[in-house]
Amino acid sequence: MFATGIENSVPRIDGGRTRIDEMESCRHYARWREDFALVQEMGIGYLRYGPPILLSWRGADRYDWGFADETFADLKARDIVPIVDLCHFGVPDWLGDFQNPDFPDQFARYAGTFAARFPWVQLYTPVNEMFICATFSARYGWWNEQLTSDRGFVTALKHLVKANVLAMRAILAVRPDAIFIQSESSEYFHAESPAAIGPAELMNSQRFLSLDLNYGRRVDSEMYEFLLDNGMTREEYHFFLGNRLKQHCIMGNDYYVTNEHRVRDDGFTQASGEIFGYSEITRQYHARYRLPVMHTETNLAEGPSGREAVDWLWKQWANVLRVRNDGVPVVGFTWYSLTDQTDWDVALREKRGRVNAVGLYDLDRRIRPVGRAYKRLIEQWRDVLPTQSLCLTVPIVPPSAQAA
Repeated sequence: MFATGIENSVPRIDGGRTRIDEMESCRHYARWREDFALVQEMGIGYLRYGPPILLSWRGADRYDWGFADETFADLKARDIVPIVDLCHFGVPDWLGDFQNPDFPDQFARYAGTFAARFPWVQLYTPVNEMFICATFSARYGWWNEQLTSDRGFVTALKHLVKANVLAMRAILAVRPDAIFIQSESSEYFHAESPAAIGPAELMNSQRFLSLDLNYGRRVDSEMYEFLLDNGMTREEYHFFLGNRLKQHCIMGNDYYVTNEHRVRDDGFTQASGEIFGYSEITRQYHARYRLPVMHTETNLAEGPSGREAVDWLWKQWANVLRVRNDGVPVVGFTWYSLTDQTDWDVALREKRGRVNAVGLYDLDRRIRPVGRAYKRLIEQWRDVLPTQSLCLTVPIVPPSAQAA
């Protein structure tokens, strides 16, 4: 499953006064037909893509599917398989933020309504990067509720994961063979000194919380105490244990050069750069969950030499092949995203309009060197690797093979 994505992050910043809309800043609303044509031109069969939540979800049980109707009809006509990304780092103004306890139930109705309107869609990422969304919104104070507390983090996390679980149930009621690809950040925390081992171990346990809850896995005892100490009730915890839907899932994991961290003895962290790399960290996650794996996001900005992104692409691909040859059932790979993005150099904390040269194409839709390299990689490898049926019990059905 060679894939790319169209960035659709929509967090709020500045105490809720400013909205970041990556589809708008990357000009997708005006150039979506051209974008889909570029996906075809690349030979890419899978696209991480979702209806713009701000346009589609107008209120409680109020929807406007106009833009989604046009775009998804076009994707189906092109036989591009969407991996539908329904919630990417933000919610509409009327819902507030991820501290709102009404969010999970409301979101499940939104997901179920989308599935009923587009019954040919099979692949979903209901809530993107639940751990990162909770961390940036409620622990680092960057987005949405902009809190900086463990209680705020746990509240956001339990609502995000519950929303994801309820959405999966709602979609399965419409499409029983739906497959869910959890695009979640794969992290690792390295201790700088012996005194930092304790804080690093705590963070290396917390990195699994979103997927543990999502897959109904009992959390570590220290994490159980952490959750209950910060507002999760026993009943809420048992909700997650009672909703084991992992048989419908692919563990999507994202890896960037910023995903590994150095930890000081006071708990302060900073990016360490690539130390273990994608293959080692993916082995850790696969050993915990024993699910098929898809590399669902990576990129690197094009630098002065013009080779940085190309070299990163091949390094990531080599890691995918290594972990796959070691027996981890890897079913897909993604360069994210189709076009350059904006303001991710400051993690969307400010609306500067600065272009980040991480796309297969620039914002004028001119192919970058990494785009040419990815197209060549797909041409060389697409018929070499075994089909996904060896890893998945439920087949993925392309749009052209489904009824209207």
